[in-house]
Amino acid sequence: MIPFRLDGKRAAVTGGASGIGAAIVQLLRDQGAEVVVLDLSLPRLPGEDGSEERVRQVGVSIICDVSDEASVKSAFEKIDEGGNLDILVCCAGIGGVATILETSVEQLDKFHAVNVRGVFLPCREAVKRMKESGRGGSIVNIASLVSKVSLERRFGYGVSKTAVLGITRSIAQDFVKDNIRCNAICPARVHTPLVDTYLKNAFPGNEAEELDKLKAAQPLGRMGTPGEIAYLALYLCSDEAAFVTGAAYDIDGGCTAMR
Repeated sequence: MIPFRLDGKRAAVTGGASGIGAAIVQLLRDQGAEVVVLDLSLPRLPGEDGSEERVRQVGVSIICDVSDEASVKSAFEKIDEGGNLDILVCCAGIGGVATILETSVEQLDKFHAVNVRGVFLPCREAVKRMKESGRGGSIVNIASLVSKVSLERRFGYGVSKTAVLGITRSIAQDFVKDNIRCNAICPARVHTPLVDTYLKNAFPGNEAEELDKLKAAQPLGRMGTPGEIAYLALYLCSDEAAFVTGAAYDIDGGCTAMR
């Protein structure tokens, strides 16, 4: 048997239109899975300048707001039309830089809506289906380095990503007898188009210098790549990880161990 193959399995990936989510979608498809993308926008391909500008018409994509219960329920009803669901990867999320004094109630609510409710709602729909089918399944939630260690000015983001670990461990505990595995991935900084956009908006004219600072802040001297996160997600989705549940995997260039 060829390891890490997903032939005959159906997966859904939230936030699968760009960045880490898009890398996971592509790798799962390469390994034989049928993958449905759930996102606010259609998947896009990189343009010549590195920006994500061309809509990708590959596979099944469903417009879905993960923070909205009706939208999530509707999306999963559409997924049902294709058969059983075996895999869910929750990648959709938002970031931000602020201390508690710089965080408004509205901003905290937004973090909760997207990063917490946006994991809770898809997970609830997936668990319901995986339990009823009797086949079980694998759920992978993208948490963050800041769900385990503190970073400066990451209050709202850190609070929300810590909650993702709670969701992950609770699902793993409650549904282990149903053969539903649930794990989390905790990346440090990953170089995606969102990073470039942030640097362009926050440090116009000094993007390269600030990018070097972000790289240097990690012991390996660089940021991670979406593809590297995708390979860890593939392992957790595959039958090779059948003995893994309730875990939170660091993929952080040594940040946690070498702080």
